[in-house]
Parts: sequence; structure tokens; C-alpha cells
Amino acid sequence: MTIDKEKLKNIVECLLYVSSKPIKSKNIASVIEDVTETDIKKTIIALAKEYDIQNRPVFIQKVAGGWRMATRKEYGRWVKKFYSTETTYNLSTAALETLSIVAYRQPITTTEVEDIRGVSSGGVLRGLFEKRLIKIAGRKESIGRPIIYRTTDKFLEYFGLESISDLPPLEELGIDDNIEELIDGEYKKEN
Repeated sequence: MTIDKEKLKNIVECLLYVSSKPIKSKNIASVIEDVTETDIKKTIIALAKEYDIQNRPVFIQKVAGGWRMATRKEYGRWVKKFYSTETTYNLSTAALETLSIVAYRQPITTTEVEDIRGVSSGGVLRGLFEKRLIKIAGRKESIGRPIIYRTTDKFLEYFGLESISDLPPLEELGIDDNIEELIDGEYKKEN
């Protein structure tokens, strides 16, 4: 690395500050000459420790496969008040339910979602797709080649997750046996 460590830290901090979404280490490295992705990761980790030690009102968070600056919870009410006019996603119960099914069962087809929910879900899936919380991930190799869905990086960002593996296990959520059977596709309606 030919760039001074302090200057590199300042550049990385500026890029994190101006970005409206998480930035991957490799993307930062691609704009700085003679710096590796490893150099960037080390710099971000050192910068994040600095923020923590100094107890700054913002911190550096690893989320959705990248890094971003975020506000500490204790300052959230003022930020929320300041940005009260900003567009947020108000997800209905049906949308949250459908999004949860996609998140835990991905890749998944519309029919599989509907089998689990027990109701038509095409409109809800379309809404989640328009909000860019889910994406088309291809087609299933079966009769009719139905479209399959997955969650997106925007989903991870929205829920503050680094990866899909950060979702809490169903058992931790207190999901009972009937629901687990339902999600496993083995649920049969009672007569």
C-alpha cells in the first residue's frame, strides 16, 4: 500500500459518509489506487473501533454484504423526527407474512407461498417486488417452469442484516409445531 494510512482512513470515512447504501470493501478498493480489499477491511474495522471508543453518535455497521454509517439507537428519535417526511415502507401483515415465507424458504415460487399462506399471494409478491425487497431468481425446473423468488440486498438493509443467515431460527421465534410443518410443506388442512 503506497497511500498513507491516515489519508486512507479519511478517504474511506468520506465514502462511507456520502453513500446512501452499504458499500462493499472491493468497491471502495476499486476507486483507490494501490490499495487492496484487505487494506480497506482493516481500515474500516480500525475506523469502527475508533467510533466506538469515542462513543460517537454514529457507528459503522456491516450490513447486506457491505458497510455503512448508522445512527446509534439513543439518537433515533431526533433523526426520525427530522426525516419524518421520508418515504418508508409500511408493510401490511400479509406483506410481512409473505416476506417472511420468502426469506425462510427461498428460493420459492408463488404457488409454494400460496400453499403455505392458504390464500392467493400474487398481488402481495408483486408489491414486495416493486419495493425491491424480493427479486426474481430464475425459474424452477418443473412443469410450467414457474418463477422463483429470493430476498434482495435491500431486504437485508431494511432489516439490518448482514446476510440471510442472520435471520433468527424459527424455534427462537416461538414457532409451534403446526407452523413448522406448514413451512416444511407438510401441513394438511383439517376437515
